[in-house]
Amino acid sequence: MKKEQVIIKIKEQGIVAVIRAESKEEGERIIDAVVSGGISLIEITMTVPNAVSIIEAMVKKYETRRNVVIGAGTVLDGATARHVILAGAAFVVSPGFSLETATMCNRYCVPYLPGVMTPTEAVTALEAGCSILKIFPGNVVGPEAIRSLKGPLPQGDYMPTGGVDIDNVEQWIAAGACAVGTGSSLTKGTDYQAITDRARRFTEAVHTARSNVLEHGR
Repeated sequence: MKKEQVIIKIKEQGIVAVIRAESKEEGERIIDAVVSGGISLIEITMTVPNAVSIIEAMVKKYETRRNVVIGAGTVLDGATARHVILAGAAFVVSPGFSLETATMCNRYCVPYLPGVMTPTEAVTALEAGCSILKIFPGNVVGPEAIRSLKGPLPQGDYMPTGGVDIDNVEQWIAAGACAVGTGSSLTKGTDYQAITDRARRFTEAVHTARSNVLEHGR
C-alpha cells in the first residue's frame, strides 16, 4: 500500500490500535481480537518481545485482507525504522520526533507519525514531511491542544494517543483530531472476546462522534 493510501486509510478509519503485550503469542491474539472487532489499523510497539517477527507474521497473515494495515510504534531511530519497514510495516510511529527516523521513512515512502506536544515540535515535524502528527501524551495536554495547534498550524493533521478511551473520544474528534490512537483502554486484560467487543464499541463511538461534528458543528 502506497504512502498516500495509508494516510487516507488512517483518516478514514479514524482509529489506530496500539498493541503492547508481554509475549509474541499474546500480541498476536490481541491483534486478531482487535481486527475481529473492526479496527484494521494496527500499531505494534517495539516494546513487545519479538515485535519485528510479529510484524512479519501479521503482515503475512493479513496480506489478502487489504483493509488491515500493520505498522510499528515506539520507533526511536532510523535503524529501527528501516528494520520494521523491511519487515513490512506500512507506517511508523514514535513517541517524539526524530529527524533520522523521518529521513529513513521518507527514503522508503512510508508515513511517519511522530509524537509532538508543542508548536515548535509540530513545525519541525511538518518541515520534515510528516502528514499526521501524534499528540502525545494525550492525557497530559488534553483535546484543547489540538484546537490550539490548529490555530497557527491548520495545515497539520493531528492524532492523539495516550488516555484516549470510548468515553472521551468524542471530545478529541470535536477538537479536530483526524484519528485517534488507543492502547490499554482497548486491549487491557486477557479476555479476547472483551477486546473484540471494545474494538467494536470504539469504532461505533468514532463514527458517532464524527456524525455529531458534521451535524452540529461541534
